[in-house]
Amino acid sequence: MSLAPRVTVVIPCRNDAAFLDACLAALAEQQHPPDRIVVVDNASSDASAAVAHRYGADVVEEPRIGIWPAAARGYDEALAGADIIARLDADSRPHPDWIARLVRAFVADPELGVLTGGSEFYGGSALTNHLGDRWYVGGGHYWVKKWLGIPLVFGSNFAMRTSVWERVRARVDRDNSRIHDDLDLTIRLRRADGVRYDPQLRMPVSARPLQTVGGLSRRVYKVATTFAASWPEGAAWRRRDDQRWVADAPPGGDWTPEADDLTPEFGR
Repeated sequence: MSLAPRVTVVIPCRNDAAFLDACLAALAEQQHPPDRIVVVDNASSDASAAVAHRYGADVVEEPRIGIWPAAARGYDEALAGADIIARLDADSRPHPDWIARLVRAFVADPELGVLTGGSEFYGGSALTNHLGDRWYVGGGHYWVKKWLGIPLVFGSNFAMRTSVWERVRARVDRDNSRIHDDLDLTIRLRRADGVRYDPQLRMPVSARPLQTVGGLSRRVYKVATTFAASWPEGAAWRRRDDQRWVADAPPGGDWTPEADDLTPEFGR
């Protein structure tokens, strides 16, 4: 990869015009501008596509409703002309240095295949935002690391080399709209893919899914359906056979990455 890898940002979007406007405005203020932005219009009935066009983004359509069909369509589109596929959601509001951090990390570490970070929930109560960061996303990092041996790829805040997507694109359950796309992607990854976590790579995301018991329950339930859909690939005993297994995660409420899970120069 050259010293200036080409970055394509993929944003799945369904009826989120107002959030998308704020997201694209934040991307327009990046210290390191993306080379391309792909907005996947997931059968929207609002002005999402018009908003995307106004910011100069490329719009591709995915009529099958669901986050995995939409995200996979965007990753496939990004394969043409990109070195790095960066992913966030329409309700994400990236900090100005988000893409710059990604680029520096991938240039610094040739073995880095996937880089992910954490969340900064906004729009909810102080308690909801805190629980979202520490319990929902933080808990996901802790338990996924403990079970799979690699960091959880957080769908609202990650980037991967196109070579990684080329390897797993036929393995993920890309047509399944009833599972967590980011967890399913994580299950298909291995240590050899160079999955790293940067605790300083934070992404403001909307707390709206966490503000009702029903919304939170559906998201937690999808964890079980995701593992069921990928079984037995997500089984701990199977992963022990094909990668160095890390049996124990550190105690406490916060997940702490192993040294080889941290990307160079970040989070140390």
